[in-house]
Amino acid sequence: MSACLQDQLVVAISSRALFDFEAENRLFEAGDAHAYMQLQLDKLDEPAAPGVAFSLVKKLLAFNQGAAKRVEVVMLSRNDPVSGMRVFRSAQTHGLPILRGVFTQGRDPFPYLKPLGAHLFLSANGADVAQALARGHPAARVATHAAPASDAHPREVRIAFDGDAVLFSDEAERVFQSGGLDAFQSHEAARAALPLPPGPFKPFLAALHRLQQNAADPMRIRTALVTARSAPAHERAIRTLMSWGVSVDEAMFLGGLPKGEFLREFQPDFFFDDQAGHIEHAARHVPAGHVAAGVRNVAAAED
Repeated sequence: MSACLQDQLVVAISSRALFDFEAENRLFEAGDAHAYMQLQLDKLDEPAAPGVAFSLVKKLLAFNQGAAKRVEVVMLSRNDPVSGMRVFRSAQTHGLPILRGVFTQGRDPFPYLKPLGAHLFLSANGADVAQALARGHPAARVATHAAPASDAHPREVRIAFDGDAVLFSDEAERVFQSGGLDAFQSHEAARAALPLPPGPFKPFLAALHRLQQNAADPMRIRTALVTARSAPAHERAIRTLMSWGVSVDEAMFLGGLPKGEFLREFQPDFFFDDQAGHIEHAARHVPAGHVAAGVRNVAAAED
């Protein structure tokens, strides 16, 4: 019988998102692929240190108890197959049961997200993330310099999301960009009962919600919406989630306050935001990833 990933939460992740390969990557970016491959081969028996998304992956894999397989993590990397040996060995040493991987030796890896049915793609390569988002896959570029996750909640996966252009579409953000705060508040108040269109990370939130439904799981999920919205624009965000049949455990309507300190208190294993500035601030405190979607990122790409 063929293997199947149906009904599992599938996370595709690059080697630099899962492990600290920054020293090795400097050789790769310098264009010396042979030296990079040789260095990885020389370090074959030296486990790589955990990277930014390590805590998230380790906790998600802990949902697999006994024969019940509820989460699948797949390596999806521009690495060569030889370097892939070190990735798998490092995973095994750290107790991560990662069995599948695709290594493309410098070629685009994102086309393989579709046959994997991935609910999330984490990579340190911005171009790969942008292409994945353009194809409709939830994806984020990890801030490889971000602070590690707290170890205060070993039995709880904690994930924080921005709202507009992440969980929701950038419809309201476009109003803000063109008309300012007053226009945004009026637009959202008048449409409080009208759900926002989904953003790129709705499928991932929905998959987390399904994973959370089994009350017998020893692992739990705690989610937070961390948004610059404030009253009265908060109502449309809440009603949108209600219309989707999903919920978040915490909601922070910060009205433009810096998010980093609030995230430090929430202690997520990962935070997703569409604004690079928010990610830079958050990365001082928590693991974070940039979702290059929405009007702000279109404008940034055109500058």
